[in-house]
This record gives sequence, structure tokens and C-alpha cells, in this order.
Amino acid sequence: MKSGNETPSQSLLRRLIANIHRAALKTTIPKTAPLHLSLNEALIVLGSSAQLTPIFAQNSSSSSVLSSFLRVKLKIFDAESCAYLNSTRHKTSKVREIIDRIKQRHMSSSGSKGLEGIVAAKTYLSDVRGDVGVLIYRGYDINELAGNVGYEETVHLLHEGRLPNEQELGALKTKLASYRQLPQGVIDLITSLPKETVPMNALRTGISALGCFDADAENNDPQALRDKALKIIAQIPVITAYFHLHRQGKPLVESRKDLSEAANFLYLINGGVEADQESVDTLDMCYVLHADHGMNASTFASRVTVATLSDIYSGITSAIGTLKGPLHGGANEAVIRMLQEIGSLENVDAYIDNCLATKKKIMGIGHRVYKVLDPRAVKLRGMVRKMGEKIAEPKWIQMSDKIAGIMQEKKGLHANVDFYSASVYYSLNVPIDLFTPIFAIARTSGWSAHILEQLADNRLIRPQSDYIGPEGLKATPIQDR
Repeated sequence: MKSGNETPSQSLLRRLIANIHRAALKTTIPKTAPLHLSLNEALIVLGSSAQLTPIFAQNSSSSSVLSSFLRVKLKIFDAESCAYLNSTRHKTSKVREIIDRIKQRHMSSSGSKGLEGIVAAKTYLSDVRGDVGVLIYRGYDINELAGNVGYEETVHLLHEGRLPNEQELGALKTKLASYRQLPQGVIDLITSLPKETVPMNALRTGISALGCFDADAENNDPQALRDKALKIIAQIPVITAYFHLHRQGKPLVESRKDLSEAANFLYLINGGVEADQESVDTLDMCYVLHADHGMNASTFASRVTVATLSDIYSGITSAIGTLKGPLHGGANEAVIRMLQEIGSLENVDAYIDNCLATKKKIMGIGHRVYKVLDPRAVKLRGMVRKMGEKIAEPKWIQMSDKIAGIMQEKKGLHANVDFYSASVYYSLNVPIDLFTPIFAIARTSGWSAHILEQLADNRLIRPQSDYIGPEGLKATPIQDR
């Protein structure tokens, strides 16, 4: 029954919320609650419930729209139900709050493979809105930043919460340039590594070694952390470049304090040859696009590490180890190798058809969060086209566009940031195995910002697991096993 003050729409919404709660959490409104609950009363009592078996949706024409997902076997609070409730004209903040609460309670109580849908932290740093293809840094849409502000400005934004003025930017650039010099012990370690070492392994080792040469490494005071964060941001490109020079048997090059972060990195990996401004601007924009991206795997790893009150070097080392994987940052290397394997535009169709038939993963296509085109991919695609025209080699953008079109048409999947960034780096003559280290160079600004945020209001990150193994086993003597 419905209250006399309730409109038909309110009554429907109340029933929908109750039914979704039943199906998702296997619970129902307590029997002690009045049958003529108002909308607000229904929202309140949903916070407590008795354990009952799942219930099918009510058999009324007004709620038949729920029949496709309000079933006994419903496992998640899915997007369809969210969309339906949000489409009703009674969109109050209380309704949205209860939807979020039901979703969180269900996901946290039933477990979620890969922690999908779990909110691990509140952050001021960035937001990924995958359903609409939006990425926000500290209140700024990525399209507002990329091409309008440089990497150093983005570092200031992530660390300080606002874009710098001219004096602040100048001071930051000066500080970063002054921090580039590596301890001699770290240089000796880098130049002692086998030349066939995977660059990401060398980078991980180099960052960890930095902590050994910092007498203040264990100091987690806010200002000390900020200084160490900037030092790591300044030194991670140098570690990458020095290992690259070492494995080529070339002499190490001194950084130039008059160059920006992007310009200095290109100067170093090119053995002391200054890059043209277009190449510098291209890499700088890549740094901005990769600076942060919500609670991604490597960012989460860094926060978990420092939440134990470990040091910032350990946090960044954890992040690098996580980024290395091909399901995270390592995908960009796989993309360019795929394009090289395809070889030419006319081979694209056959290659993709074979991949789909054999269920082979096409790297750079699809994303865990984005259900539409990754906004960073839009910017990078334009950069690939521009660089292709510059070097008179348009086949990379042509093949990429054709692959992206086929996958969108046949699978409804979109290109992600790795798909086009690979061609950008390749057009800059960056060695393929340095693609992921460049990702790490850029993302260090975000990792360090998250570490600062985590430690500013810290609590140990300690999720639970859902044990599904056997119980009550008896240990038999070894001779009887």
C-alpha cells in the first residue's frame, strides 16, 4: 500500500528502491516497518534489513521495466538500474545517496574481482568519468589543460591544488633543475647493470637506490615529503636516460638547467643533442596527459605502500613495478610492436579478423573504466597525425585509425591512451622499450601527489578477503599422504 500523500511516481520509485535492495543484497524491509512507507521513510529503513531470500520484481506493469535485471541471480547493482532510477523525475540527493550506499554495501559485502567498483579513497587530485569520457585534474578538464599548460605547471597543480603564477612557476622550474643531479652511488649502480636489463627494471632499481643515498629518506613530515617528491620527479628522467646511454656504451651527459623537463630528457637520451621545439612540445603534452588518472593500479600500489608509513621511495618503487605490467603501462610497447607486425594498411583487416577469431587481445583497445573514447586518446591522435606529416610517414595513423574503427564497429570498444601514445613516441624516435619509462616519468607527478594526500590523512589500507577454500582438514602423517 502507499501513503495517501504519495504520488504514483513516488510510490513506484519507493518500490523500485526496495526491490533493488532485495535483489542486490538478498534482504528486504523489516517486517516491523509500516506497509505504507513514504518515500523518505523507505529511504531511511533501507539502512537496516532482515536476511531473506531474493524476491522477484513486483508483478505490476509499472515495474515491468525491471524484469531484465531484478532476478534471483542478480550479482551486481548494475548500470541499467542506476540509469533507470536516475531517469525518474524525483531525482533528490537522498535518492542518489541511497543508490550509492546500496551499491557500496553490496560490492564490499559480496567481493569484487579486481576490486572493480570499490571506492578505495576520497581524493582531490583527479577524477575519471568513464561513462562520458571525462578526465579531471583538480577541477580542470584535461582538454582545458593539455596544450594550454606545461608539465611543470601540472606538477604544481597536483601538488599545490592550483595553477602557479609566473613567479611560482619560475621557482619550481629552478628547483626541479637543481635536483636533477644523481648521487654518484646511483650512477655507479646504473652503469654496473647488464646492458640487456629491461629499462623498467633499471628504473625501479634506480629509484629504490635513491632512498639509500638520502639521509632523510624516512622523514615523512609534510615539507620533507614535498621536497623528496620534487627530487624524484627531477631525477627519474635522468635515471632513465643514463641507463639508455649506458647500454649503448655512450658517455653520460650532464643535464642542462636552462631546459624544461621534457626538453632535458630528450637532450639526454639523444646524447647531448637538443631536440626541436615541436618535439619538446609534443613530449611535454604527453607528460600532461599521463600525469594522473584516478585510482589506477600503480597509484593504488603507491598509496598502499606508504599507508604503512613506509618511505616515499618505496611508494614510487611499488608504483613502477605495477606500471610495468602489460595490462597497465606496458601496453604502449605492445601497441607499436603490433603495428610493426601488421606492417601496412592493407594488412589490417586480415590481422584483426585473425585476432578476433583466435580471441587474441588487441593492445590499446578497450579500458577498464572508459566506456567511450578515452579523452587523452583524442589529443594523442591529433599529435600522431601531426608527427606523421612531419616525418612523412602517415602509415602509423592510418593503420591506427583503421584498427580503432574496426574494433568500435565489431566490438563496441574504443582506443585508449596507449593506442596512440605508442605512435607518438615512435615518431619522436624514442626506443620502444622506453615507452613505459616515459609513462612512469610523467605519472611520478601523480604518484607523488597521491602519496602526499595519503599521508596527510593516513589510515592503513587493509581490505579483507572472502575465503572460499575448505575447512576442517586434518593433518595426516607424512607417510600416509
